[in-house]
Amino acid sequence: MALRGIDLDIRPGEFVTIVGPNGAGKTTLLRILATLSRPSGGQVSIAGYTLPKGADEARRQIGLLSHQPLLYGDLTAEENLRFFGKMYDVPDLRRRVLDRLDQVELLDRRADRARTFSRGMQQRLAIARALLHDPSVVLLDEPFTGLDPHASDRLEELLRTLNDGRRTVV
Repeated sequence: MALRGIDLDIRPGEFVTIVGPNGAGKTTLLRILATLSRPSGGQVSIAGYTLPKGADEARRQIGLLSHQPLLYGDLTAEENLRFFGKMYDVPDLRRRVLDRLDQVELLDRRADRARTFSRGMQQRLAIARALLHDPSVVLLDEPFTGLDPHASDRLEELLRTLNDGRRTVV
């Protein structure tokens, strides 16, 4: 997918929704912002870092929820979050993991393997993973995929709390 003529300036603390038809390049744009893909031209800055030079630093500031949950099926919910938390050097990791699991209503399933979860539960666990390190930029690619009505309502509430004026949500 080729992106052309994108000029996007999102300020810290803003909550922005990108809409467009299938194939318009929304996912491609988010992949570039998340430092997972390189643009063929132009300049990209995120969280104060210019890409690709500042990609490593930028990644520490980004929480990403993609189409796929990107979880390890043989690990439990808690183990998945601990694994990602160690990669980000999350302070007070045990408390943060339990808080995030509680936030997405999976605390009582923390010892269950992720592969046993429904699609919606995997999505909720992926949301917890994306928020675990308290990122300043949250990139959400179709966050409601696979969620039942109750989980969708909970995600809407969670998104409202993320819109706290200090975190950028796209």
